[in-house]
Amino acid sequence: MAGQEFLIEPVVSQPFGQNSYVAWLADRDDALVVDPGFEPNLIVEVLEREGKRVGAILLTHGHADHIAGNQAIKEYAPDAPIVIGRNEAALLTNPKLNLSASYGLPLTSPPADLLLDDGQRVVLAGFNFLVKEIPGHSPGSIVLIADQFEPPFAFVGDVLFAGSVGRTDFPGGSSEKLIQGIRKHLLSLPDATLVLSGHGPATTIGTEKRSNPFVGEHSGRVGLGW
Repeated sequence: MAGQEFLIEPVVSQPFGQNSYVAWLADRDDALVVDPGFEPNLIVEVLEREGKRVGAILLTHGHADHIAGNQAIKEYAPDAPIVIGRNEAALLTNPKLNLSASYGLPLTSPPADLLLDDGQRVVLAGFNFLVKEIPGHSPGSIVLIADQFEPPFAFVGDVLFAGSVGRTDFPGGSSEKLIQGIRKHLLSLPDATLVLSGHGPATTIGTEKRSNPFVGEHSGRVGLGW
């Protein structure tokens, strides 16, 4: 699959400026929906404009802003599996754990259809991902690394951002685990690897190695991201 053409379209959902993604291989009719947020109608617009069906709903973690659109997308595409890390699955159906209850708008998602484990490979809508669990922002956040492409790309949710890292003050958070996981599983990737985060602009591993003030070469303790 090296060199095979693919497209990834970000969809920014308010009120949290959360990045959902719609990704597809040029020679397939299905697409991967990543972290559908509070405006799933925008995702459906992309799918219908491109003539794609939903092959899978992939979740990097279970916080409310990343799962709010699950119900709507599942209703739109009932056969599309909801996919999440095994240690994050409980957040889908628990408003307290997914943080929606704390905002006074408790929400739940349909339960997972497929649970992923650290180190496994999974093929979704034709994309072959290496799964790495990096807890710290949430109990079982996963990143999905598509290393068959040149350069590779990774969906990282709220683990790593351009110039920042995920918050660790939520239940199940751990700054130590987050930083260790980023350095072990992400900063070890090729510098050209494209990092697709849950909020903010895309970045690369090389950029974050050089300049991220929290985990980079000259890291210091600064304000956290989302």
